[in-house]
Amino acid sequence: MRLLGISGSVREKSFNRGLLRAAVDVAPNDVTLSIYDISEIPVYNADFDGEKQPEVVRNFKRAILESDALLIATPEYNASFSGVLKNAIDWASRPLSSTPLMDKPAALMGASGGPSGTIRAQAALLQVLVSCGVRVMPKPGVVVRHAGTLCDDTGLLTDEETRARIRKQIEALAEFSSGLNGGSL
Repeated sequence: MRLLGISGSVREKSFNRGLLRAAVDVAPNDVTLSIYDISEIPVYNADFDGEKQPEVVRNFKRAILESDALLIATPEYNASFSGVLKNAIDWASRPLSSTPLMDKPAALMGASGGPSGTIRAQAALLQVLVSCGVRVMPKPGVVVRHAGTLCDDTGLLTDEETRARIRKQIEALAEFSSGLNGGSL
């Protein structure tokens, strides 16, 4: 199974990038996880939809299309998810007739330094993804609170209990994806 990891934070030492790096470490042997850097995707502009899409956008859409499922790690900014993540989703969702997001299985996770984790961000992201046709796995989710105490100084998640929860989420995503695709994964 091929997972595409997307972090809604482009900060170098991001806790959410750290979650995805931990996911690479703990993924079962039959799962490969590639982390896609969305930092170079330009601000969405409908004038450049279709054939005029920038190459970086076409590459992002191709990576989504070639993956079996998405693993999205989102920070929480102002009770929602990041603008850079929304921007990437906006590009990937256009045009609707050929979006690689349609029926794509996905799981959500997120880390924040605060006590509420990313619960509100994940709820807002869920609404956007569902409107794009993404099949978001309902559970298990991963919400990491007080991430600064669970990550090293590079942002990598070091807490073994949380790393085990991520592995269970990946295993569940593989099963969820297989079920959506008639067991063909």
